[in-house]
Amino acid sequence: MAAPTAGARVAPLTWRVARLIERRTETATAQTLVLEVPGWPGHLAGQHVDVRLTAEDGYQAARSYSLAGPADGDRIELTVQRVPDGEVSPYLIDTYAEGDPVEVRGPVGGWFVWRPTETAPVLLVGGGSGVVPLMAMVRARRAAGSRAPFRLLYSVRTPADVFYADELRRRVRDDFGLDVAYVYTREAPEGWRGEPHRIGLADVNTHGWPPDLRPLCYVCGPTGFVETVADLLVGLGHETRRVRTERFGPTG
Repeated sequence: MAAPTAGARVAPLTWRVARLIERRTETATAQTLVLEVPGWPGHLAGQHVDVRLTAEDGYQAARSYSLAGPADGDRIELTVQRVPDGEVSPYLIDTYAEGDPVEVRGPVGGWFVWRPTETAPVLLVGGGSGVVPLMAMVRARRAAGSRAPFRLLYSVRTPADVFYADELRRRVRDDFGLDVAYVYTREAPEGWRGEPHRIGLADVNTHGWPPDLRPLCYVCGPTGFVETVADLLVGLGHETRRVRTERFGPTG
């Protein structure tokens, strides 16, 4: 991916030593890690970092994680979901302790980003942990005092799988111009209208923006999810170049 563009301080992508200073539980399988990274160059909402672990025998494993919040000095936030049989996520969630070091490199990415100077309406569509960089955009909007209207359409298996559930409820109440809607694929909460289902045309059409408003659309999640939503948006008349996608899949 391209290096950071205007809006973030550009620095060489070198490995830096970060240390854990706080952790928050998001779901039964996911936690947000707050890291202090001396000399962090800043970043834009939507960018990500590489995280590298080194074993005593010299073996290294690295994974990419989206940044979960806007730039905040030398602090960054990553929301990590445990991957069964994974090499990195189980360590970060179960073993990594406050004060312990880990290496990070970034920020990475220059296309899937939102800048506070943007005034166009924004549609965010996230599948599962794909909500992480989208939440960074929601938080960056609030931090910048932006009035750009935001809509988040969030697809999850069950209510227990929602990241940032309490914060999203508060932001819908307190952040003028922010709307959040959910699609549940396995189990819906009591009182939710409709049956659990995969995201479809009706969801995107109902909770998105009309294409004639020329919104910026950000879609993040598993590959199949992203391809489906992007096709729906283009089919509804949204400009292809204003539909930005970020996808993830199994690591090898």
